[in-house]
Amino acid sequence: MLEQRQVCELLLPYLGHAISADRCELVLAYIELLLKWNRAINLTAVREPEQIVRRHFGESFFAACHLLAPDALDEVIDVGSGAGFPGMALKIFSPSIRLTLVESHGKKASFLRELVRTLRLPGIRVVGERAERLHERANLVTFRAVESFATTLSTAASLVAPEGRLGALIGASQLEAAVSILPGSWRSIPLPESASRMLAIWQA
Repeated sequence: MLEQRQVCELLLPYLGHAISADRCELVLAYIELLLKWNRAINLTAVREPEQIVRRHFGESFFAACHLLAPDALDEVIDVGSGAGFPGMALKIFSPSIRLTLVESHGKKASFLRELVRTLRLPGIRVVGERAERLHERANLVTFRAVESFATTLSTAASLVAPEGRLGALIGASQLEAAVSILPGSWRSIPLPESASRMLAIWQA
């Protein structure tokens, strides 16, 4: 298993500074539970702890740096949460946000509920149904690694409150489609240590 020092080193390119000890402990507990559950259900194809830190936590923390202040009071909806990224990483980065994790797959939703219990972070709600059925909005909506990109993008955009933002971790090749599906104000930021992935931000 990884040590705190290793986690800090792996996350440095994404955060630009060392992660705090308490956040590091949350990351380590998260990875332990993720790997345990991943043996029974397919939460992630990334199984090496170092790669989990880079691909899941690194990219999600990078998004958090550009989407949230550490003491943000935002309402956040994470669509198609799966293993909890980027939503749970945003919560670890900024504990004051109020987070809704939306995951229609029953076993993945069960994992998320167990994760919330394990990490003991307040202000998190797991919704075990399709995002299209939500009747609420948030000033930040996020998603990544979804099966139906066009449908998810449109659904996520419908959940963004007036003057809110949508943050999507996507492949560079998907940006053109995103702009076509959802016209408006977009900006994109390349992800560290990746030649093909980016954070795309849409302003409502």
